[in-house]
Amino acid sequence: MDRSASQAIPQPQRDGKGGIDTGPRNIELDRQNPDLLTPPETDHGTLPNMKFPFSMAHTRIEDGGWTREVTARELPVATTLAGVDMHLNPGAYRELHWHKEAEWAYVLEGSCRIGAVDQEGRNFLDDVRRGDLWFFPKGIPHYIQALEEGVEFLLVFDDGNFSENSTFMLSDFFAHTPKSVLAKNLGWRPEQLGMLPEKEKYIFPGQVPPPLEPDQVVSPTGDVPRSFKHRMLAQEPVRFEGGSVRVTDSTNFAAATTISAALVELEPGGLRELHWHPTNDEWQYYISGFGRMGVFAGSGLARTFDFHAGDVGYVPFAYGHYIENLGNEPLVFLEMFRDPRFEDVSAMQWMANLPPQVSADTLNVPREWVEALPKDKHSVVR
Repeated sequence: MDRSASQAIPQPQRDGKGGIDTGPRNIELDRQNPDLLTPPETDHGTLPNMKFPFSMAHTRIEDGGWTREVTARELPVATTLAGVDMHLNPGAYRELHWHKEAEWAYVLEGSCRIGAVDQEGRNFLDDVRRGDLWFFPKGIPHYIQALEEGVEFLLVFDDGNFSENSTFMLSDFFAHTPKSVLAKNLGWRPEQLGMLPEKEKYIFPGQVPPPLEPDQVVSPTGDVPRSFKHRMLAQEPVRFEGGSVRVTDSTNFAAATTISAALVELEPGGLRELHWHPTNDEWQYYISGFGRMGVFAGSGLARTFDFHAGDVGYVPFAYGHYIENLGNEPLVFLEMFRDPRFEDVSAMQWMANLPPQVSADTLNVPREWVEALPKDKHSVVR
């Protein structure tokens, strides 16, 4: 093998240990996952996989768009949340439907119209664009329709075993109800029902909807009491030297009663500090950039994973972890939790708010080093 060529190919070697891999291999995957091929010396023991790319998920292609999902089937450790990446062409619908799980969504590109009616008959209709999100409680019927530019969005559901392929759809419900019952229920004549779909429509083409105002329907019971829409990207971020964080939970988005999130942006070289979450597992979606996550599971167990745009990450409850930007552009990702409140514990803040000698003795460092630590939280550092 040519020496210069072998040097261009990543090898499982570190500090004189390991060796050359001359067998069959997927070199591109090794390049994308350097910390799996050559883990840091701090990695130790066996932990479950905490990464799955949407690019390796099955894509369901429909007439009006496409969808793919990462659930506990693809990422078994992800028991609390599941995610769906969906695209709708201009005017296309994600048809009238409902499900057993609550739905949280973030608009990645484009725009769409969302509509829902709650159990009191109160309705909601609004347009969402890049950086906006929505939340529909479990069982609340809703639909999504792309506007003139089309739309791609991330859906997150509060059950790791959720599947987008098993939702309740109006077309499917009616197709499995006798037409005589439908006619009696709706006040239509049986001959009016000949064109009803014979199976679910799911995603299908449509016309781009008109401006929002003429599309509004006045319900006799009024509008939903809490908006299902929130402009996450429009929030003023908390800024740090190495990046910024926007947190959306029930304190600033009242409708989001089961899912909370943080939108994190790390500048090149920035670090999402060493921390853990005291209430629930963390589900992640990487929007742009390249970075790595180190996870500590206690008892000397630790693993490191590399992430690119479109990847899903997962951290079990209370596991210590950090995320580092290794690229030349911002690393942007979402942290998601099946909890109405976003909560984390900072290792640095914990140490800074103890008697300094305690941390100094624990880590074998001078007391003055601990005394210099900031007592407020620095979610992002450089």
